Amino acid sequence: MSGIRVRKPRKMMADINVVPYIDVMLVLLVIFMATAPMMTQGVSVDLPQADSAPILNNDEPVMITVRADGSYHINVGEDGGQTASSLDTVKGHVLTIRKQKPKTLFLVEGDQNVPYGKVVVLMSELQRAGVTNVGLVTEPPGRS
Repeated sequence: MSGIRVRKPRKMMADINVVPYIDVMLVLLVIFMATAPMMTQGVSVDLPQADSAPILNNDEPVMITVRADGSYHINVGEDGGQTASSLDTVKGHVLTIRKQKPKTLFLVEGDQNVPYGKVVVLMSELQRAGVTNVGLVTEPPGRS
């Protein structure tokens, strides 16, 4: 026999190369992490500026907004806060939320041009609905 070796043909490999898919997944993860905070919806108000400490709470708070025209908006879930509600409707939502989650934090967000009495009436109705702790949303000084 001579010194020539005959090579057997290699079998085809049917495994998928996952490295490019991992790269694409990581790029998409970074893109979604960067754009997620920009996808929140809400009602536009001009908040008064004041020095205040952030509120620490594990549950997502319920935002109740009083716009400059005096209309009330409640932000419950993704579709909340988009249409004006009466004070009685807001109170009904608050009662329903308190039945499901008694320790829910309620935040009042009022436009700086809204009459103070509108905010006080809202806070009074929240107190009648059994809410014992209400937070007021402010904007840090220098931000507009």
